[in-house]
Amino acid sequence: MAELFEIGEIVKVHGYRGGVKVRSYLTEPGNLLPRLEAVYLEGNGKESVSFPLRRYRLGKNTLFLELEGVDASAAAALVGCRVLAPADKLAPLPEGEYYWHELLGMAVLTEEGEALGTIGEIFSAGGNDVYVCRSGNTERLLPAGGEVIRNVDKVKRIITVRLLAGL
Repeated sequence: MAELFEIGEIVKVHGYRGGVKVRSYLTEPGNLLPRLEAVYLEGNGKESVSFPLRRYRLGKNTLFLELEGVDASAAAALVGCRVLAPADKLAPLPEGEYYWHELLGMAVLTEEGEALGTIGEIFSAGGNDVYVCRSGNTERLLPAGGEVIRNVDKVKRIITVRLLAGL
């Protein structure tokens, strides 16, 4: 099975035909949803289960999904489930750009080879992303700019950084 990444969470039932409202984690859902034949749901004590996508509609920071085989009564049991999609359905990015799910869990090393931890979280702060590097109880916020992020090796899963004063 292809690698899955989380695209949102079901927050409530929508409509009378078994639709669900999803809090979306996608910045540009219109690039991914037309490529999907199915989504995977996980949570509420269930492992990932594939549901063919019957219909979708985009809202502001939300997705409205109708899933094959899900009626109104079954939809209520899906509230709280994580919604996942296959990573191979994502559009390729230009050189030097990465999807967040690709970076999560990567080891972080300084240019001198010192291990700083792993990327545990990423968030957007204005015009730049910020990588949260964690090691035990220590947390560093690393701006995703070229001065700090020196190299990303997707094969070895290592991000090399140059620490600036204050980091």
